Amino acid sequence: MSDAVALIGFGYWGPNLARNLQSHAGDRWRYLVELSEERGAKAAGLYPDVRVTADLAEVLDDPAVGAAVVATPAATHAPLTRRLLAAGKHVLVEKPLALSTVDAVELATLADDRGLTLMVGHTFEYVPAVRRMKELVDGDAFGDLLYLHSQRLNLGRIQSDINAFWSIGPHDVSIANYLVGQRPEWAAAEGARYLNARVEDVAFVTVGYPGGVLAHMHVSWLDPSKTRRTTVVGSKQMLVYDDMDAEAKLRVYDKGADKLYEDAYGAWQYKLRDGVVHAPTLEVAEPLGVELRHFLDAADTGTRPRTDGWNGVDVVAVLEAVDASLRAGGAQMKVDNGGR
Repeated sequence: MSDAVALIGFGYWGPNLARNLQSHAGDRWRYLVELSEERGAKAAGLYPDVRVTADLAEVLDDPAVGAAVVATPAATHAPLTRRLLAAGKHVLVEKPLALSTVDAVELATLADDRGLTLMVGHTFEYVPAVRRMKELVDGDAFGDLLYLHSQRLNLGRIQSDINAFWSIGPHDVSIANYLVGQRPEWAAAEGARYLNARVEDVAFVTVGYPGGVLAHMHVSWLDPSKTRRTTVVGSKQMLVYDDMDAEAKLRVYDKGADKLYEDAYGAWQYKLRDGVVHAPTLEVAEPLGVELRHFLDAADTGTRPRTDGWNGVDVVAVLEAVDASLRAGGAQMKVDNGGR
């Protein structure tokens, strides 16, 4: 419990992690590594008790540091995580874990071999509404999971190093993997490059799971309205999680189509069921804080975190399959998670 914690990066997402580290790690938070002098100076002003440095070696060489949180650009996730694990540090790394499944598998294996905690920041798996959705999907009242679809849209944040699906799609992939409870088998995608000739600004992705379950995902950073919505359709109930709905983030619909009988022409007759809608009471908690406490607990106790390195591998494998499908004009591509 006395091991110190370091934060690597104070750019786009780093300030949110810093705020939560201050709240949940307290004086265990000893270091902040930031290459930008301007951002480093800002961090030093906000957190005077934390040592701000541009030298990662200070963290790697300090035996008092037992854990690190990586919040740097996506291309640096794998090399930084590799160095931290090699130095014997537990690591929480923001999504995606790596830019290739090969690298992701290597990191997950390295953590396991060294008995270290590797956790990926799939924050939405710590959202109370998503956790409640999982309970409902696994319950008898929901019936069979048929399909789900999601929208993650906004005007910005626009990036040039990775496409929109690599940037924001991991959230929806992790949610879908979590709710379905099985590893995806294939992915097909179409997208377009409107702002930058190198990366897609918008993507329409379909992921196939065992048993015929489909997950369709629409992501874009070139859209007029901020939308964060996931709809899950079951044989008995339907769920809508709307992160932008301040009144009720999760609604449960007692709706469906019940098969009645086969008529004289061999066609099945159905009765549409339009029942009540209710909004479950949800825990009030900041998901990032829940995620960070979960990481610290896992690092302290040696328990496997909910979104461990292999969870990250399964997400990266979908991202790679989506890239392959984009290059192949939308063809279905196998999701290869490294033979797991």
